[in-house]
Amino acid sequence: MSIKVKCFASMREYLDLSERDIAGDGINSVADVWQQIAGDKPMPDNTLCAVNQSQADAAYAVTDGDEVAFFPPVTGG
Repeated sequence: MSIKVKCFASMREYLDLSERDIAGDGINSVADVWQQIAGDKPMPDNTLCAVNQSQADAAYAVTDGDEVAFFPPVTGG
């Protein structure tokens, strides 16, 4: 099982990671993906997550071949 992980903007700097494939063994949710790539770094409360380019929350289930992305909050006006 493999999951592609992408990080954008300040999330890329926070985790020092832009893109990586990870083994999906023992990974069931977006939160599990975060723990795998971030180690002890907590997920900021306002982190936006997406699975296969659709918005998801940390509890969203992931499966083999999914793409999981992490974004900082988006602001504008």
